[in-house]
Amino acid sequence: MILFSNAKINLGLEVVRQRQDGYRDIESVFCPVDFCDVLESHENPQGEDELIVSGLAIPGDPRQNLCFKALKALRKRVDVPPQRIHLLKAIPMGAGLGGGSADAAFLIKGLNEKYKFGLSKAECVTVAAEVGSDCPFFIYNVPALVTGRGEHIEPIELDLGQTHVLIALPGIHVDTAQAYAHTQPMPPKTGVAEAIRLPLTEWKKHLRNRFEEHAFSLHPEIGKIKEAMYDAGAVYASMTGSGSAVIGLFAHRTPAVNFGGGVTSVAARPLGAK
Repeated sequence: MILFSNAKINLGLEVVRQRQDGYRDIESVFCPVDFCDVLESHENPQGEDELIVSGLAIPGDPRQNLCFKALKALRKRVDVPPQRIHLLKAIPMGAGLGGGSADAAFLIKGLNEKYKFGLSKAECVTVAAEVGSDCPFFIYNVPALVTGRGEHIEPIELDLGQTHVLIALPGIHVDTAQAYAHTQPMPPKTGVAEAIRLPLTEWKKHLRNRFEEHAFSLHPEIGKIKEAMYDAGAVYASMTGSGSAVIGLFAHRTPAVNFGGGVTSVAARPLGAK
């Protein structure tokens, strides 16, 4: 079983209120893009789950990887044989692109299909929600308005025309928990759901990422990348997620942009948008 688990970008990201359970309610549009990790999984004759990673290194205890958490959540409902998972990691961690969440969600969907467990999409979403806040989105994997702590997903029609996406990767890990801790909830003047319906040329004025202020104060180079996107002709540019990746939307083609030392970039296309 070989899966291509794709990243997502955020088009606007508001933190609108503090919840009693300690989480924050957000409002954002998630859009999948064709920048992928590669995930291969098959039964492990050694009788235990195993994760082998190549490509980008993943720090920390491998047993804490979201793929292991996906297996644990899935086994509460169905009998999953021990898996040997090979992960070719291309989507960087701590960049706001949802790579780890995508890997977990695609593994849930892939195993459900491979073993014919018969779980519905709604049941897969429930499993994914136990793994992480962004995971349910990747079960749908279409442009969607995402609210709550990420568990409320409303697929939307998103007209991006022939828009091209440039993703700049500064190689900086932004801690999500710290980003939330330094961002005060505040209802926006123009909600994401309203702003996304405006012409693309208006997004710059109305569609914002609330995490930029904290990220730019810690890492001014991220803010400079956003400025470089606009200097290169982007119609809209923003940090994605809690950072540190910055996206630029271009009307015709993705230009070659020199962001400075240590920054790589990836050209991508939106998935599921018109």
